[in-house]
Amino acid sequence: MCYHSFWRSALLLVLLGQQAFTASAIGPGSVLEIVNKVIAPDGIARDTVLAQGTFPGPTIVGRKGDRFHINVVNKLVNETMLTSTSIHWHGLYQHSSAWADGTAFVTQCPIVSGNAFEYAFDVPDQAGTFWYHSHLATQYCDGLRGALVIYDPDDPHGDLYDIDDESTIITLADWYHVAAALQKGIAKSDTTLINGLGRWAGNPTSELAVITVTQGKRYRFRLLNIACDPNYMFSIDGHTMTVIEADGQNTEPLQVDTIQILAAQRYSFVLEANQPVDNYWIRANPNRNNATGYANGINSAILRYEGAPIEEPTTMKTATSNLLNEAALRPLSSSPVPGLPAVGGVDYALNLNMTNNGSYFFVNDAPFIPPPVPVLLQILNGTINAHDFMPNGSVYTLPRNSSIELTMPAGVVGGPHPFHLHGHSFYVVRSAGSEEHNYVNPVLRDTVSIGSAGDNVTIRFRTDNPGPWILHCHIDWHLQTGLAVVFAEDPQGVKEDAPVPGEWKQLCPTYNEQMHINSS
Repeated sequence: MCYHSFWRSALLLVLLGQQAFTASAIGPGSVLEIVNKVIAPDGIARDTVLAQGTFPGPTIVGRKGDRFHINVVNKLVNETMLTSTSIHWHGLYQHSSAWADGTAFVTQCPIVSGNAFEYAFDVPDQAGTFWYHSHLATQYCDGLRGALVIYDPDDPHGDLYDIDDESTIITLADWYHVAAALQKGIAKSDTTLINGLGRWAGNPTSELAVITVTQGKRYRFRLLNIACDPNYMFSIDGHTMTVIEADGQNTEPLQVDTIQILAAQRYSFVLEANQPVDNYWIRANPNRNNATGYANGINSAILRYEGAPIEEPTTMKTATSNLLNEAALRPLSSSPVPGLPAVGGVDYALNLNMTNNGSYFFVNDAPFIPPPVPVLLQILNGTINAHDFMPNGSVYTLPRNSSIELTMPAGVVGGPHPFHLHGHSFYVVRSAGSEEHNYVNPVLRDTVSIGSAGDNVTIRFRTDNPGPWILHCHIDWHLQTGLAVVFAEDPQGVKEDAPVPGEWKQLCPTYNEQMHINSS
């Protein structure tokens, strides 16, 4: 395998005794300050909730096998956007550290303003593209989100590319001019931000993100949808993309010209800079936004070859001819799918029927409403049976070391819904848009589209990670209105497998005291 520029830089910084891998990246041992700040990424100023005062937040980087220590310091003062917070490390399994998953009222009470809390966890066997975000109400819609990349020194795809560093990370985000808590009706974003910059259709004059490449080089781009709602049709004029990773899982190389990427999904793709030196449009058209299309550079960024003039592209979009099909993705290294090769051929099968009454979503007739006591604390206090958990009807107990199959029929309003499972990656044995079941070599990932009416997306996983793991729609507006369930996986094994630190035990008393003070 080749040695990439990232590792040369990383080695130099290690020799210098630095924690960061690049000038603006942090981790795996870092302080992450959560602050309010007025910014104008699309030319319209608004107050926000940010990590380290930037949007997106600083990239957190590490290597496979690292132990992370991220001390989150809460300096929030704007009550409209909440002064408490919690941080979820999206896609990381948190084996033996369920308490560090960061899901408010599932694995912890929020961190109150003026306090700090250190998330400490090991990443022994994961590498790839992940991210972090607030997991309290709709707070991440107000800005608290950023990339998290774990590099593999022995990347099996290493011979396919020359460059893989912070400059090859591409984040797609929706941006709102009004705070999440003040949105009326169905929220629609005002602007698409690519790497934190974008143009609002109402005044399309602000700066666009520029990604620079050198002709003849091969780049591993890490594409993340860190949006609260829309999915994007992503393409780069004049270039194809070879997908090699989905949600932290290596895949067999698959060439496409367009990627539909739903909220919380990630893909790595190799781009060969083999076109004439010029500027090319990068396009990310949202399915829901106040303005779609590309007029005046909205929903766009610029791919600029070194030596090209500093000007906007004049390239034209061509028709999509090779859209990424999830069912065509194959794992680079196959592993046995849990259970037998037949529908329902598992130890525990569960159908999740989703409905909406105009105000709330329901899963099997129950809306998920955050409980007053986190599910993890309920388990530690002795709750074991599903009917004893809060919120009633939303918590399912799963036996240890068992094969699990979940079916998620589509059709409920607001789709396509991207469903994310904490604590696991899963095998997508039936993808959206397909009627076939693949029990031989389906893609592994942690966030899946359940498609449209008529689809019955089916996933499988094995219960090898005790803890309370939420499964939820990653359209944050839908999670806020009930579209989630929690799996209490092997509750009897949680105390042994996921011991909590003393600081964690203080989160709820401190939060409850603060809420009492604020309400009195």
